[in-house]
Amino acid sequence: MQEIFLTLEGKAEKEKRLDYLIHVRRPEVVEKLKAAREYGDLSENAEYDAAREEQGRVESEIALIEETLRVAKIVDASACKSKTVSVGAKVLVLDVEFDEEIEYTIVGAIESNPDKNMISNVSPIGKALIGKKKGDTVFVETPGGKLEMKVLDVKY
Repeated sequence: MQEIFLTLEGKAEKEKRLDYLIHVRRPEVVEKLKAAREYGDLSENAEYDAAREEQGRVESEIALIEETLRVAKIVDASACKSKTVSVGAKVLVLDVEFDEEIEYTIVGAIESNPDKNMISNVSPIGKALIGKKKGDTVFVETPGGKLEMKVLDVKY
């Protein structure tokens, strides 16, 4: 099984979502189930069936988040003194072809959000950057073609 990495921020987001699901969504679904039962015959009750399906989705998400938090390796980037790229690092790179600077944050796969330049440690760019230092050049094979990037800075 692949290791699951979470930054402190990612852990906090997961815990916030879990709290919401347990203390808000779960009680809402219970109320929907109670209301649907009042409609009578459960064998032909679409509202009851929909509420049960929703309950299943909520409980599945709760279980998934709890398991993720249980097994995840938490990365405290603020405690890292390394000069090499690892999970939790903010990496400033120069895209050589376009002469454009881009800052990526390397995160675990479940936290990745390419729209916010939060890339997974198992993505092509993330994999290529892991272990590199300021001044290193990396070549990355992506679905869009080969990229050449120079690491300008690594910070935590």
